[in-house]
Amino acid sequence: MRKSKNFYAIAGAFWCFLFALISFYWASGGMAGVKTLGGVIYQKAFERENSFIAIVWITGFIKLIGGLFLLLLLKKWSKILKIILFTISLVGGIFLFLYGLANFVTILLSVIGYISLQIENYAAKWRLFFWEPFWMLGGVLFILSALKFNRENK
Repeated sequence: MRKSKNFYAIAGAFWCFLFALISFYWASGGMAGVKTLGGVIYQKAFERENSFIAIVWITGFIKLIGGLFLLLLLKKWSKILKIILFTISLVGGIFLFLYGLANFVTILLSVIGYISLQIENYAAKWRLFFWEPFWMLGGVLFILSALKFNRENK
């Protein structure tokens, strides 16, 4: 199967839109899957604390904007805009990947007993095997989108 030249940007946008949808679902009061996050996040979602719910809405919109941003990489731009779009997508991707990696390492250290976190085993497993790798996948998609965009628009 041949990959489209736009594969990474489209896949990254899909990742963002899916992640935004999950945030909007949780912000609207949906509770399915919230327990997989564990700790304080689960407690605040369960209590429906207003400031926390506002943050979940905001993060949903940021994820939505991230997806729309990646779609900008599907078009040719002037040299200055190309540099700006490339830099933002590359730095954003590095941030997303490192965020997931840092959380992964922290939770792993907790699971093996080197540090103490207030997160139950159920959530720790979900975070190690799904949520943190999911963040890192988003980072990789942003980075690959940036590199492909830069290569295609020379």
